[in-house]
Parts: sequence; structure tokens; C-alpha cells
Amino acid sequence: MTRAWVLHPDIRSDRDRRDAEMALEEAVALAAALPDLEVVGSAVVPLRDPHPGTLFGSGKIAELKAQIGAAEAELVLVDGPVSPVQQRNLEKEWGVKLLDRTGLILEIFSDRAATREGVLQVEMAALSYQRTRLVRAWTHLERQRGGLGFVGGPGETQIEADRRAIDEQLVRLRRQLDRVVKTRDLHRKARAKVPYPIVALVGYTNAGKSTLFNRLTGAEVMAKDMLFATLDPTMRAVRLPTGIEVILSDTVGFISDLPTELVAAFRATLEEVLAADIIVHVRDISHPNTEEQAGDVAAILAALGVDEAVPQIEVWNKTDRLDPEARAAVLARAARDEEVFAVSALTGDGLDGFLAAVTQRLQGDTLDEELRLGFGDGRKRAWLFDKGLVLEERQEEDGFVLLLRWSAKDRAQFETL
Repeated sequence: MTRAWVLHPDIRSDRDRRDAEMALEEAVALAAALPDLEVVGSAVVPLRDPHPGTLFGSGKIAELKAQIGAAEAELVLVDGPVSPVQQRNLEKEWGVKLLDRTGLILEIFSDRAATREGVLQVEMAALSYQRTRLVRAWTHLERQRGGLGFVGGPGETQIEADRRAIDEQLVRLRRQLDRVVKTRDLHRKARAKVPYPIVALVGYTNAGKSTLFNRLTGAEVMAKDMLFATLDPTMRAVRLPTGIEVILSDTVGFISDLPTELVAAFRATLEEVLAADIIVHVRDISHPNTEEQAGDVAAILAALGVDEAVPQIEVWNKTDRLDPEARAAVLARAARDEEVFAVSALTGDGLDGFLAAVTQRLQGDTLDEELRLGFGDGRKRAWLFDKGLVLEERQEEDGFVLLLRWSAKDRAQFETL
């Protein structure tokens, strides 16, 4: 078990700075998401401007060194970006290993990746990150390779050799990932032949997406009160209580300041969101920073290129965690907006209205209609029953008379049979 100390630099000159205490709490939760880390201390460090060489001033470095030493910490986690030069200098001053926010998130993703695609994407993101750490971090390796006397020139530096090795490894991984993505694409095309719409659950990490997914599908996806409990996408075909069949997709949780390497690397993982017929944005409405988290999710969806035409529904989850007064206020706010539903995925409270809205948006308005089928139309009749569209049926001399409740979309699919 590695003893870790968590620091959040509160940079006053940063226009986009978040609430320092809440940011530190999230950073500690990130650290707790790694099973072999024990957080032995944490602190907010106020800064007017970051020092280019050491991030903190000399006095603060000495003060923190004493705290880190007293706690016998072996690792310092800095909740923010740390340049390679800053990292090297701080590690030298404190005598411990240091990870910045990007490095920590990469460690968590590396620990959680389960599918072949997830593993490849994490490796690519980690290599891209490491490549940036080669700059100026190798003063002890300023040796030259190759070069013959005065004619041969300086040859290749160690940094260039390592950078080239990383680039070659990235090319190999990209080829492997392309093969995996092609396989996923074939699976997606196969699913497209099944006339089931895709409902994608998105949201900030730990918002309760997997708990909602499990309640609707009866699956046992890992659902813990932990950041990034879900990493690889999980999909299930499920018949909702309203009768409609959908493919439900549970996705990796979003987080503020998501490393750019991961936005690029995990684009393929989030392809199910791009292909979705409806996006369900699950929010932890009990979290003090729920509005900021919602903004982070919207920014990442925009960065992924999600079409604004795709309908979105907001689910305000974890109402069971609110006190009665706050819960009444949230329910009243949600009732005023037809795109918002206040629910508890844990208890099932409020899910009926949400599921009815999903069904309505996917199917459109439904109407009751009588349809006559001959005895030879067994395939069409079976399709209607399989889709759950038949309310009543009676048999007559020349075939069947069915009373249907269906949408224009259902009818259009029926006419192609």
C-alpha cells in the first residue's frame, strides 16, 4: 500500500478556477479509486501565480516538505497540470514520486480497463503523456549516440531516441486499435439491422449511471460509490416497462479537466454516444457542484462532436440523498421542465415518468388501429407480437384481426417486412 499526499493548487489568476475545497475532495476521491493507494493527508495550496520551475514558492515547498515527511508519504498527487521540469524539481526537493492530475487519471484507467479496446486506448494515452515528459527531463542523459569524428555530426540524443521509440510504439498500437474498432463497427452494423434504438447513459463520474443501468436491465454491472467505477462501455438489449425494446449503453464517466490525451483516445469508446437515438444525461443532483459537473459533461459532448439534433433528457439522480425540503424543491423544479426527471435509481422512485418520456421521444405519438392479416402473414403477425404492439386479437374466417397501438415509425418498419 503506497502512502499518498494530495495537493490542490488554488491558482487565483486562473479564470476557470473551481471551488478549492470541492476540487480537493474530488482529487482525494480520485486517489481513493486506486486500490493500492492510501491517502494520508491532503491540502489546498493558495497560489497567486504558478512558479515556472517549481510550481510553488520556496517557502511553501519547505512547509509542504515537512508535512509530507511527517506523514511518511511516498507519493504526492498534484490536482492540476505539472510540467516535466516542475515534476523533476519537486521530486528532488521532497524526495518522493509525484503524479499530476493527468497521470493519476491514466493510472486509474490503466487499472480499470477490461476490454482489449480499453487497454489499447489507455496504453496510447499513457504513451502520448510520457512523450511530453521527455522534454528537459533528461539532463543526466545528455549523451550522444553515433557520429564519426568531425564528419559524422552529433548523432542522435537520448531524448530523440526515446521519442522515436514511443512514436513507433504508438503507430503499432494505433494499427491494433483500428482492427478492434473495425470489429466493433461490424457489431454496430449488425445491431443496426435489429430495429432497436440506442439509449446512451452519460454523465459525470459517480453520478449513478451504472445503478440506473442495473435497475433497468437486471444486469450486474459494477456500481460503486467511486470515481470511474465503469470504464469500458456495457450494452444490453432490454424491454422497458412501457413495452418498447431498446439497446441501453452505459459509458465511462466524464470529469472536469479530462486530459486531452484521453478525450482523443476514448473517442472510440464513446462512439455509442455518437450513434445514440437518445442521450440520457444522468446528474447527481445531491452533489454541491452539480451545475459545474453538468457544464463539464456538456463541454465534453460538444468536443466529441455529438449532434445537437440528438434528443437529450436530463435525469436528476440520487434524490434519496436529499433532505425532505431540498427534495421537494428539486421535484418542483423538475416538474416545470419536460426534459428533466428527478429520480432515485437506487429506490426506483420517479422512473416511470422518465421511461414514458424515453418511449414517447423514440416512438413519437402512438395511435390505436385495427389491422387485418391473412393466415399466410405469420411472419408479420409474429413481428407485431414480438414488438409488443398487439392489444387484442381475434380470428375470423379469412385470417386475423389485430388491434394495435403503434407509432408512425412502427408502421413504417412494418411496411418494409
